[in-house]
This record gives sequence, C-alpha cells and structure tokens, in this order.
Amino acid sequence: MISDSQLAPYASDPMKSRGRLFDEPEAKTRTAFQRDRDRIIHSAAFRRLQYKTQVFVYHEGDHYRTRLTHSLEVAQIARSICRALNLNEDLAEALALAHDLGHTPFGHAGEEVLDRLMQPYGGFDHNAQALRVITLLEHRYAEFPGLNLTWETLEGTVKHNGPVLSDPLPLAT
Repeated sequence: MISDSQLAPYASDPMKSRGRLFDEPEAKTRTAFQRDRDRIIHSAAFRRLQYKTQVFVYHEGDHYRTRLTHSLEVAQIARSICRALNLNEDLAEALALAHDLGHTPFGHAGEEVLDRLMQPYGGFDHNAQALRVITLLEHRYAEFPGLNLTWETLEGTVKHNGPVLSDPLPLAT
C-alpha cells in the first residue's frame, strides 16, 4: 500500500479532504476514505447487491455474477490501478464498492423502463439514485441522514460514468 506521503501530486489526499456534509470528529486509526469504504461495506444497500444479478454466463453453470461480486472485483482492480499510479487506493476502493448502489433490479433494462415511467417526475438515473441512497436513504446513524461520506466519495460515486443529467436530490438538511 502506498503511504499518503508517496501519493502522486494529483492524487486525493485524505488529510486534505473537503470534509463531510455533517461534521464529525476524525478517527484515530483510519483515514476519512477508509471510513467511507467501511461505511459502504456495512450499508444495507451494499448488502442488497448480493441479490441483484449482474450477468448470467451459460457456460459457468450456477456460478453467476451478482452486483456484489462484480463490485468486489471492480474494487480489487481499482486498488491495483491506483497502486501502479500512486493514487489513493482507499478512495478508489470506496468508489468501486459504491458504484452500483443505485442500480435497479433487472440491470440496465430495468433502469430504462423505470426511466421511461418516471419521465413525468424527471426520469431515473442510477447515479442520482446512488447519491440518494448514500445521502438520504441509508439510516445507520442517529446524528445525520445517509452515510455522511466525504465530498470526494460523493462526487466520485455520482460521476462514475459521466455527469448526472437531472437534479440528483433535493437535499433536505
């Protein structure tokens, strides 16, 4: 693992994080991005990924991929790439683990149907839904809604495959 002092100059440094939506004391044993990763792993939304099929491959029999196994594989690849480029592995892992949290059942076909049905209300975008999940819908803490992730993790999650085209959420703070 790369120490924070060995990060590339353009890498996100957890010691220079823009913080969280709701202020919290810093942890003594984990960086802000490590805490984000842990909060994502322990969230109900992340656990639900085990029940969402990613893809069936006929020649693999009953060894199919779920969104959970896919997200774990993406996280491992993200860490490897960051290690090679001297980027922050913990932030990349948090983003990789969160990147599918807003997906509907039935994959992209399900998202297309839901988007069509939701057009009178602005449509549906899985990136915007992921942001709603991690900022509003998860209820793990009494002090604030959502997971209270760092701004860097929020931004990376919502933009993992491009900009959000609709208002991702009306934040009720």
